[in-house]
Amino acid sequence: MTHHLIVGGGLAAASAAETLRTEGYDGEITVVTDEAHPPYQRPPLSKGYLAGREGLDAVILHPAEWYVENGIALRTSTSVTAIDPSAHRVELGAGESVAYDSLLLATGSRPRQLPLPGADLQGVYTLRRLDDSDALAAELRDGGRRLVLVGSGWIGLEVAATAREFGNEVTVLERDPVPLAPALGARLGAEFARMHEEHGVELRMSVGVEGLVGTGRVSGVVVDGETVPADLVLVGVGAVPNTGLAESAGLEVDRGILTDASLRTSAPDVFAAGDVANAWHPVIGQRLRSEHWANALNAGPVAARAMLGQDAVHDGIPYFYTDQYDLGMELSGYAPLMADAELVIRGDLAGREYIAFWVRDERVVGGMNVNVWDVNEQIQQLIRSRARVDAAALADASVALDSLSA
Repeated sequence: MTHHLIVGGGLAAASAAETLRTEGYDGEITVVTDEAHPPYQRPPLSKGYLAGREGLDAVILHPAEWYVENGIALRTSTSVTAIDPSAHRVELGAGESVAYDSLLLATGSRPRQLPLPGADLQGVYTLRRLDDSDALAAELRDGGRRLVLVGSGWIGLEVAATAREFGNEVTVLERDPVPLAPALGARLGAEFARMHEEHGVELRMSVGVEGLVGTGRVSGVVVDGETVPADLVLVGVGAVPNTGLAESAGLEVDRGILTDASLRTSAPDVFAAGDVANAWHPVIGQRLRSEHWANALNAGPVAARAMLGQDAVHDGIPYFYTDQYDLGMELSGYAPLMADAELVIRGDLAGREYIAFWVRDERVVGGMNVNVWDVNEQIQQLIRSRARVDAAALADASVALDSLSA
């Protein structure tokens, strides 16, 4: 009987295991994760779950019983220490050796650490795992705390919004002039900055963080010689793909595990999916590594089908969403093509009810709907069609979006 082994505890791992069964595979499946929880999805950790609006059922994808019912061996709190691709075996932390016919690496990423004095003080957090969200919520939910966020990316700003709703003081420290500029550009990043300032967040941009201070527990962050008081600190300065296992096994790695469009790595019968995969994207003709929810959701099933020998290609449009205060947003697009593209706005930018389009060579390569709903499929179709568009028609709300992709 064949054995498909999945290493990881996130959405890519869970969706791959589920797809193996729904595709009719009746052999052995093992999912190994170093966390104590069954595989779960991460977006609620900085959104609804952190805010207390959602429970564990919105985070954990399937309870442990589901794995039993579907004949899937779930190994929690278990680390994989080595892979031997030639022998088709992995070594587990307890010294156990497990054979596989195909292996999926869905090892995700880890928060980027800043080599700062005081980074190991109590009260200094990163947010990646379920336990991180639980610990952070316990600190914030009663309000009255001084939270300092180092970094102004998506996770940091989502936590900022939740912390303010709990009644905490929030200061954001960022080395760039505008938050979210790498993802959205300066103009739209400034709109998010304005929103947070309206909700009482103090934004300190273009600053350098020199260290954290405190006796046992953090009490402040040193910024350009000044100490900003802090009861707790969240460091959110990006993520690093967990490629250590792959590198030690001799797989090709470059800013992620390199894969083809079917998520095959350079080693026979070894696949990679989710945050850790730097996959060839056949639509844009270059590699793309995405850390967003939709990538994990869609890549897991592609990898599973490829593991079963089916023709499967990971060619979807990257998708992301956020909820902050009364703002809801969906973003679809190819980040490498959106950089330096022309920005076209349809709707009320100041009123935060608009669609933003990124246009390159007269084609839409990205679209973001803010408090405008039921248009994401049309935006994705417009991107997928590669139709040439007139910027004036794109900005004109009286022109139907689906007519532009015809």
